[in-house]
Amino acid sequence: MKFSLILPKKIKKQSVSHLLEYTWSMPRKQRHLLRMKKHLFINGLLASWEETVGPNDKVTLVFDQEDFDFLTVEPGDPSLADILYEDEHLIIVNKPEGMKTHGNSPQELALQNHVTAYLNAPAFVVHRLDKETSGAVLFAKNQFILPIIGKMFEENKIHRSYYAVVQGYFSEKNLTLHKNIGRDRHNRKKYVASKRGKKAITHIETLDKSKKYSLVRCTLDTGRTHQIRVHLSSEGHPIIGDPLYHPYSTKSRMMLHAGKISFVHPLSGEDIEIAAPSDTFIYEKSPLLKSGL
Repeated sequence: MKFSLILPKKIKKQSVSHLLEYTWSMPRKQRHLLRMKKHLFINGLLASWEETVGPNDKVTLVFDQEDFDFLTVEPGDPSLADILYEDEHLIIVNKPEGMKTHGNSPQELALQNHVTAYLNAPAFVVHRLDKETSGAVLFAKNQFILPIIGKMFEENKIHRSYYAVVQGYFSEKNLTLHKNIGRDRHNRKKYVASKRGKKAITHIETLDKSKKYSLVRCTLDTGRTHQIRVHLSSEGHPIIGDPLYHPYSTKSRMMLHAGKISFVHPLSGEDIEIAAPSDTFIYEKSPLLKSGL
């Protein structure tokens, strides 16, 4: 595998070593292999690790198949991969509700399998949405970009906006919840707000409300399992249609949708902002009416 890219105009001058380890967060193993195999070039010439690179320099990296762990994913149906954005390294897909991001066994088909079939090549999971949640999911197209984009998620450099219709009148216009989340001791499928749990921060903005329902937008500083579902439920506003945290709701789907994802592309420096439309969660213009509630 060979990757060539032009460093963006905004990048600061730095050594090749700094670029790989700190700017791109490349794992030690890949850095070591590039150096030992002499597989890194700057502007067409073999690179020195102490060499300075900067804007408009061309970086070329060569990887052998054995440089990475082998991934086998059974191809699914390419027509089920609703592509929102794609470049040489990344692909963003609009996941429908009721579909898993990735399967728990080789025989279980999920979104990852359908994206693999579309690409006719492996798609690598960076993050996931719950089966009941729809919206934008980002996959890596190669194992060069995978740890780089994974590190961006850890450092909250990838921003996602979720839309939810919740039970009841949400009185606050803006609210930030700092509630740790841990497993429910009585139900292993559920999570609860608990002081003993892991740190979780959710920012909530009320967009529309009626006496019975409210539409809110949620953004996350952390990515805990079921974070939005648990936080909203803990405030007495469970998500409509949530089978775990609002089991008495009769809505046919859970009304939680990852409607937008945005970030600065780690390689090109380009601002990426992708919206994910939904036929079953419509929140534009009188959202509570259009949602069919």
